Amino acid sequence: MSKISEENIINHTIAFYNLENLFDTINDPDIFDDDFTADAPKKWNQSRFKKKVRNLGHIINQIGFKDTKKPPSLIGVAEIENAFVLQELINSEHLKHTNYKFVHFDSNDERGIDTALLYNVDCFEVLEKKIHEVYLEKEAGVQDYTRDILYVKGKLDGVIVHVLVNHWPSRRAGVKLTEPQRIIASKTNIKIINSIRKVNTNAKIIVLGDFNDDPESNSIKAISNTSMYNPMELLLTREDGSLTFKGEWNLFDQIIISQNFLQGYGNNFRFKEAKIFNFHGAQVFEGVYKGHPFRTYAGPEYLGGISDHFPIYGVFTIHN
Repeated sequence: MSKISEENIINHTIAFYNLENLFDTINDPDIFDDDFTADAPKKWNQSRFKKKVRNLGHIINQIGFKDTKKPPSLIGVAEIENAFVLQELINSEHLKHTNYKFVHFDSNDERGIDTALLYNVDCFEVLEKKIHEVYLEKEAGVQDYTRDILYVKGKLDGVIVHVLVNHWPSRRAGVKLTEPQRIIASKTNIKIINSIRKVNTNAKIIVLGDFNDDPESNSIKAISNTSMYNPMELLLTREDGSLTFKGEWNLFDQIIISQNFLQGYGNNFRFKEAKIFNFHGAQVFEGVYKGHPFRTYAGPEYLGGISDHFPIYGVFTIHN
């Protein structure tokens, strides 16, 4: 029997999911959440909130299950309003039996949406957590606030891993006009990566998130060029991605890993593969948008869906 076959191999799913405006129903005067109240045109209410949370929990419970026979060990999330909605999510019908906790900080994003990391306490121990600001400026030199980068250092079945959860500035005002903002976000990630490696040159680093850029974009390539590997590069096609815009597929949701995950000999924490989780339950079932992510709203119109993004994930193995 070979040495590898004698080893105890543990499989893990590490995922990312943009939850598409997971807001509570209470108006917070400090952020722009007015659209997500019962009196707003979207008519966001407790019933719709509960339905969305339940459906998101169902999807999260299934991510990578066929590969690892269990829900994700770690899952970065974006577009969540606060700790309350995260608590409701992990207490929901399909996740309440999974031992999830979360790391979350409130950011200064004007819309009040943040990133967070859900983790299974049975296999992951948080050692350090902090946020890194992405500093942007408006034309007048006034600071323009966006989502912070969430940094979590922890032990996954005893192996130390560094996770960066991102949600970069959108393309809403135009791809070229907003590209410099995403370049700044990219440079901020590179700065964090370099600071981690200054302490440990062989650190295991995972950068994931909604980058609002595709794998071939300059901002993403800049990260890949720092001894990082982007397994998502071949997954974007004309027929497949993590979201659509005007009928065209994009792959804004990605997982990028340090190259030492690819080493065989002497490496007990290895990357296996990356996938888009286009689970049929997260898709539009019929019509011109069949197969696209089943979103909650189209403008002010309530569709009753789950998210306008598909989750993405990586499969990793730990060899004990």
